[in-house]
Amino acid sequence: MFKVTEDMTIMEVLQMDREVAPIFMSFGLHCLGCPGATMESIGDAGRVHGINVQDLIAELNKYFESK
Repeated sequence: MFKVTEDMTIMEVLQMDREVAPIFMSFGLHCLGCPGATMESIGDAGRVHGINVQDLIAELNKYFESK
């Protein structure tokens, strides 16, 4: 089964399913189309923005498990 990891980029996850955009936005990651979304890992973005990365990863995986 597919698992999101903090080493993946935001764009990699969005390309798998755009419906996860609200999850990223609910954690304060609103610049989903910015260049950082294609280069920065979820872990790096979370640390820069002061987000609990483990909670974000858990929510993303919960979404994908429900599909």
